[in-house]
Amino acid sequence: MESHFRSIMKAITWRTGGTVVTFAVAWILTQEFKLAAQIGALDTVIKIGAFYFHERLWIRVKFGKLRRPEYEI
Repeated sequence: MESHFRSIMKAITWRTGGTVVTFAVAWILTQEFKLAAQIGALDTVIKIGAFYFHERLWIRVKFGKLRRPEYEI
């Protein structure tokens, strides 16, 4: 089972790389540093939340999970 904190940290570290890519693309397209930074920041906040809820939903889904063997004592 994964903790909420672990899910949050996974989302933050994943989005760090995504933010750099989003910022770079926005800067190339707009040629405006400030606008590119705003786009990157907003994109990051939205996608961290989306990833967190996606992660928590998948924890509840039984599909593809392996069951622990039950041992008799």
